[in-house]
Amino acid sequence: MATMTAASTPTWATEKPTALLVLADGTVIEGRGLGATGSAVAEVCFNTALTGYQEILTDPSYAGQIVTFTFPHIGNIGTNDEDIEDLNPVARAGAVGAVFKADVTNPSSYRAASGLDQWLKKRGIVALSGIDTRALTALIREKGMPNAVIAHAPDGMFDIDELKRRAAAWSGLIGLDLAKDVTSGQSSVWRETPWVWDEGFGEQIDPSMHVVAIDYGVKRNILRLLAGLGAKVTVVPANTGAEEILAMRPDGIFLSNGPGDPEATGDYAVPVIRDLLKTDIPVFGICLGHQMLALALGGKTAKMHQGHHGANHPVKDHTTGKVEIVSMNHGFAVDAGSLPTGVEETHVSLFDGSNCGITLTGRPVFSVQHHPEASPGPQDSHYLFRRFVNLIREKRGEPALAERA
Repeated sequence: MATMTAASTPTWATEKPTALLVLADGTVIEGRGLGATGSAVAEVCFNTALTGYQEILTDPSYAGQIVTFTFPHIGNIGTNDEDIEDLNPVARAGAVGAVFKADVTNPSSYRAASGLDQWLKKRGIVALSGIDTRALTALIREKGMPNAVIAHAPDGMFDIDELKRRAAAWSGLIGLDLAKDVTSGQSSVWRETPWVWDEGFGEQIDPSMHVVAIDYGVKRNILRLLAGLGAKVTVVPANTGAEEILAMRPDGIFLSNGPGDPEATGDYAVPVIRDLLKTDIPVFGICLGHQMLALALGGKTAKMHQGHHGANHPVKDHTTGKVEIVSMNHGFAVDAGSLPTGVEETHVSLFDGSNCGITLTGRPVFSVQHHPEASPGPQDSHYLFRRFVNLIREKRGEPALAERA
């Protein structure tokens, strides 16, 4: 906006950036800051989901990452206490930064308890708005997910050289075990059941089976769906040994999602999984749990170029011939070519052909890369929980549930 001085000389006032995204290659992206002040170093990814920003930002699988939302309007429905996914919100397990196209507006939803900016501050998430997220997404698609520092200073004062140094010096997610940072501190029993319109969440009263969930960064809705099918769910820390798990006499074992490099977490998790596989107890894994099951069975994992992050990914289930629209959140993938004899590929991404599911031939053991609890289809993949429960019921001589209710 132009102003006139006494000498009628025009001057131009420009808005000073209050947030920066500084990439490891030295690129500096300026924007308007919101959320927490300060800075965080992490990997930048993009997510193509149109809804669910609160669930995305609180998913422990996003630890060590800055999420760029391709949908331009984020924050319109505000935030509430029901749409979080990490078990302990005080621990702030999830994304450390967020990037938006449009400025956040006042919320418009009867469920909103607070605005997004206020919630981001409470969660300690540094955020930036007012940039061309399409250009940033195109950069990631071309060059891969960059390491970066996101910084927010209301006075607009930044040491850009220092931010560049930090971004360039960070080693990235390869070789990084983040499950230890987001896992539960102690064992607990989960009883909450899925949300029902106009009623909220329920509580399990009379469970019919016992599932031990190894928490590498588990999401709440996974536990709700298990509880809703009659499972008493005991959540145990990521480093819990096989002997301790088996002493709980589980009917089934669940390997959860989580962040970081599966090979790094696998240093202590894979030997436990191998010991559990020596039993005939049904095993089901999701995301990081899927990757570590593959490692335990002799497969390999690899870092992806841009990863899969969104709620519109088509995946084909070879066991049924059906295509599901699923939620994805992973930067590492199982190398299908590395899977040994006896391990079958059950699901595949129709975007790039990457592996999305495996099963151990003749054994009650399977896993998937995507998030069947996230309901983008909206319930295309819920049958996987029934498939797991049916393995337990079969072992107990009980009739199977219909996979698709």
